[in-house]
Amino acid sequence: QLQLVESGGGLVQPGGSLRLSCSASGFTFGSYAISWFRQAPGKEREGVSCISSDGGYTNYADSVKGRFTISRDNAKNTVYLQMNSLKPEDTAVYYCARNRWCTRQGLSMDYWGKGTLVTVSS
Repeated sequence: QLQLVESGGGLVQPGGSLRLSCSASGFTFGSYAISWFRQAPGKEREGVSCISSDGGYTNYADSVKGRFTISRDNAKNTVYLQMNSLKPEDTAVYYCARNRWCTRQGLSMDYWGKGTLVTVSS
């Protein structure tokens, strides 16, 4: 059964860090790029970052560049999103999704996880 499961969300103070994980099963993980998206209440979904199937290419939204780092461990079927220097505007539900190539366009994804909530607040 194909699954993408996000974890690692929670409440963190501004300036803090969190590491999100996206664990995959049911498909050949190393053949797919993985992307992270987020959606805050009342806002449009935003493509945050993506990583190619072999991890050799990554891409970031300007809003997170220099603060977030995406990585993957194909032996563990997992993609990570390390989030540092978090800001209140990073508060959102974070989703991972898969595609054959690295893109932050949500319409290109063919499977999504259910999301994990990140709240940045003092």
